[in-house]
Amino acid sequence: MKKYGCIGKKLTHSFSKEIHSHLADYEYELIELTEDEIPSFFEKKDFEAINVTIPYKQTVIPYLDSVSDIAKRIGAVNTIVNKNGILFGYNTDYYGMSRLIERIGLDLKDKKVLVLGTGGTSKTARVVASDMGASTVLTVSRTKTDEFISYDDAAVLHSDAEIIINTTPSGMYPDCESKPLDISHFDMLEGIADAVYNPLCTNLILDAKERGLKAEGGLYMLVMQAVAAVEKFLDTEIDMDTADKVFASVYASKENIVLTGMPGSGKSTVGKLIDIDGYEFVDTDTEIEKRCGCSIKELIASKGEKYFRDLETEVIRDVSSNSCKIISTGGGAILRPENVRYLKRNGKLFFINASLSRLVATDDRPLSDTEDKLKKLYNERMDIYNATADVIVPDMETPEEEAEYILNKRMELIL
Repeated sequence: MKKYGCIGKKLTHSFSKEIHSHLADYEYELIELTEDEIPSFFEKKDFEAINVTIPYKQTVIPYLDSVSDIAKRIGAVNTIVNKNGILFGYNTDYYGMSRLIERIGLDLKDKKVLVLGTGGTSKTARVVASDMGASTVLTVSRTKTDEFISYDDAAVLHSDAEIIINTTPSGMYPDCESKPLDISHFDMLEGIADAVYNPLCTNLILDAKERGLKAEGGLYMLVMQAVAAVEKFLDTEIDMDTADKVFASVYASKENIVLTGMPGSGKSTVGKLIDIDGYEFVDTDTEIEKRCGCSIKELIASKGEKYFRDLETEVIRDVSSNSCKIISTGGGAILRPENVRYLKRNGKLFFINASLSRLVATDDRPLSDTEDKLKKLYNERMDIYNATADVIVPDMETPEEEAEYILNKRMELIL
């Protein structure tokens, strides 16, 4: 049996196995190794080809018989092929990073680029930025040295930076709240490439998008470096159309579908009609009632709307931190900006734009239990629904039509 896989220290949240299953027909293993286990692993050479991830991209180099020119320039290897006992090392992250920057539409020529982090991916980003014509490439570290600048220096002395590439794990699941720096200091900023791929959008990327900047997380980079790795593994070529389809498939298998809209607009009904293999339907109102042990009407009556909203935020944060969800939100979920950010980390927001005439006041919704309350909420919230939505779903005759519309629009946005 041919052996392929990925070695690293912690691989619990790796997407590599899934990506390779889309690209090639072989068994791909996730192999967690301690530093002490590395020598015996390479002594045995019991593999056909492997990928290498954090923190071993530099550690493996002394065990290799040959290293590609790009990998030498970078000083890091993430792909190793065993050819009759001779180990060849490559850096396919270079290809992945280049393709991500091109996909985002960032022009690095004659630009000042800040690369956040000092590890193996940082080395890749620096070489890529240089090869793409950047006039200045600065490496930002928590510790200032002769080679690296500090984050404080980056904000004060290099606030004219035009491109930022994040190669740190800041913002990566489960530490989703963190971000490596505050981009408000950078008035000349044009865009950001973030190597973090889980969640799909880190706080860094969300900050950039709120400013209207070009920005994307690292899933495309991960898929494209895997494409280049498979080409090395199997001595083959994969065309870009196939590669992009694999990316779209992988992205679609991770991204949450979030339904927003007025109470009674049919979010739960539509959500249950969206049939995607492996996806779970979640109604945040139902989750709130599970946690408090009573109905939302009883909760608001006993503890007030603020308590309800705080619990709603807690539920949204927890639910949206995971992938493969179809999330039906409460009518007022989008009133808090932090809720919107939580939901957009791993999902796109689809606003069910039901007309006021379609909505019905009901006793179980205390904030819209009369026609007057319902109309008031509709007028107050409509601009927020529209502003926070990634897609506005037009008022249609049946929930089946709305579900189909959402699925089609979702794939259009990914591609």
